[in-house]
Amino acid sequence: MTRDSLLNAGCAVVAAEGYAAASIAKIADLAGVAHGTFYNYFEDRQALFDELLPYEGLRMRDQIEEIARNAPPGMQREFVRFEAFLNYVIENEGFYRVLYEAEIFAPGAHRAHMDNIVNGYKRTFHRAMDENRMHRLAPRHVECLIYQILGMRAYAAMQIHFAGEVSEKHAIRDAAGETYRLLIGRSLLENVTPDSPMDA
Repeated sequence: MTRDSLLNAGCAVVAAEGYAAASIAKIADLAGVAHGTFYNYFEDRQALFDELLPYEGLRMRDQIEEIARNAPPGMQREFVRFEAFLNYVIENEGFYRVLYEAEIFAPGAHRAHMDNIVNGYKRTFHRAMDENRMHRLAPRHVECLIYQILGMRAYAAMQIHFAGEVSEKHAIRDAAGETYRLLIGRSLLENVTPDSPMDA
């Protein structure tokens, strides 16, 4: 419980002030523990930073998967996941900062988070191809597709993060979701048949 409290406090402090300003004292104070207690769980500040994003990322993933579980399988479920991710960014304003500053301040954590996301997408897309729910792609194409999708997610999240009013954030979410369905649906789902491979 104390370890979770420190990780939650670390996420909150980084979300509010950034990694550079997130001191051990601030994190321990917010967690409600003595400063020395911090070192019972983490060797130093960087050790905590290296766990923050995977910790928060798994919480995000679990929430998204809970929502997506009731959606039809295949790419339709992916559309729900995309919109659920944008909703998570709206509802957890600090997540954007925890995620994108990690690339500089906690590159190992950023890599671990990206590996979790990429591997999840690989499982989703290979299952969809096996069930003939999307065009068949070669493994290298699948990997490139995943990173292009992650780029769409990243920039939609950036638009939402820097938008002013909540109504504007919701409008961006809706437009991004519609655009995503158009681009991905037209390219991967349209006229899918067993005889329409894209694995050259």
